[in-house]
Amino acid sequence: MEPVIQVKHLKKYFPIKGLFFTKGHVKAVDDISFEIYKGETFGLVGESGCGKTTTGRTILRLIEPTAGEIIFEGKNVMKFSKEEMKEFRRKAQIMFQDPYSSLNPRQTVFDIIMEPVKFHGIEVDDPEEFVVKLLESVGLNEMHLYRYPHEFSGGQRQRIALARLMALKPQFIVLDEPTSALDVSVQANILNTLKDLQSEYGFTYLFISHDLGVVKYMSHRIGVMYLGKLVEIGPSDRIFENPLHPYTQMLLSAIPVPDPELAQELKAKRKMVKGEPPSPINPPTGCRFHPRCPFAKEICKKEEPPLVKVEENHYVACWLYAKS
Repeated sequence: MEPVIQVKHLKKYFPIKGLFFTKGHVKAVDDISFEIYKGETFGLVGESGCGKTTTGRTILRLIEPTAGEIIFEGKNVMKFSKEEMKEFRRKAQIMFQDPYSSLNPRQTVFDIIMEPVKFHGIEVDDPEEFVVKLLESVGLNEMHLYRYPHEFSGGQRQRIALARLMALKPQFIVLDEPTSALDVSVQANILNTLKDLQSEYGFTYLFISHDLGVVKYMSHRIGVMYLGKLVEIGPSDRIFENPLHPYTQMLLSAIPVPDPELAQELKAKRKMVKGEPPSPINPPTGCRFHPRCPFAKEICKKEEPPLVKVEENHYVACWLYAKS
């Protein structure tokens, strides 16, 4: 099966400007590769600042990549003409993290949803009926048609944002922490709506989140990011049952559990990992996790480990598994 999206050696460096020259670069995304197949949800997880959101926005070219290739339906997005980019914008959409700033406060719900439809020249016989059907598909109704964003809760605003992107019938959607600003009860409703829509329309998702429980519920496969690098990729169940990279093990040990004895055991594992993530301006040589890793060897400090296949569809970048 051909992937909907292929990311090859993607890099995004942000320059640090001095008075007269560039003093350095923030290596937000540093040479990552993965693919996402039709109807699949690929979860991207990691600590704040690891490059998750930058990856999603760079794939859509909302931020221009420094290097690498982005292949969408077999074509290199980096070589698209202006017209091809417009078509790509229709097929590849994003749902932003903050429902309070992603909607125009001066527009009604009807205008918010119809704006991209008009921009892309999509003909609609009855615009009002078209918008009402979209609203009903995300759990709203025609009573909400001519209200403004400030009249809605956070969860309702995310539903409006979802209806807006669905109006274009996209094939690929980046979900950038779509529930992190919402109450827990509302989160469940939004996540279930996303799963139902994926089943009905075959959407392909890149799901970005720091909430591992949510990622497990949503994702078929998971990629774990650390300091701009992908350190582990594998099926969701396998990542949770048998995490291979020490960083993945650390993340999973931080998930709250109701069992006090298990909580103590996980707390002890978490204490094995020391310190905070280094600066992406000047990342460590070799494996970027080695200053915090309890299993670090001499080679970890000098050489960067390749992403190697350990089991079927399960890859890890760690010298515990790669041959030196």
